[in-house]
Amino acid sequence: MKLLKYIVIFLVINFGALAIGSWLMDNGPQTEWYINLNQAPWTPPGWVFGVAWTTIMLCFSLYMAFLYKLKPTTKVVILFTIQFVLNVIWNYVFFNQHFVGFGFTIILLLTFIVALFTFSFKKDMGLKTLLILPYLIWLCIATSLNGYILIHN
Repeated sequence: MKLLKYIVIFLVINFGALAIGSWLMDNGPQTEWYINLNQAPWTPPGWVFGVAWTTIMLCFSLYMAFLYKLKPTTKVVILFTIQFVLNVIWNYVFFNQHFVGFGFTIILLLTFIVALFTFSFKKDMGLKTLLILPYLIWLCIATSLNGYILIHN
């Protein structure tokens, strides 16, 4: 029963982060500024982002529920909080304020934090580590997209 409670809590928090980030980006991907950027040739169509983030947050919520049940430590809470803040503010910095370089720094830090989760708790989480891999892989792709925009605009 405790695990189910953690799953619900992390689903609410993680999808809340997506909602806040979406609100802060203020329709960013549809703005003239973004559309006119020189974007990476491997930039996926817009609908892919919605599917990817939904999948990522479902998997990450499960991962966090298992991890927190196993290790309800300050380290886990701090890393999760940093991840939450970086995930949310990237949208505002990149799409709303158009600070592409600062956005790149934020997404690099976010990727580092998710990699820390992945590798720091791999021994404890075993096969459940697979649940965080979509997040890490997507962040690598997103970082490359942000980096391309930084270099080519």
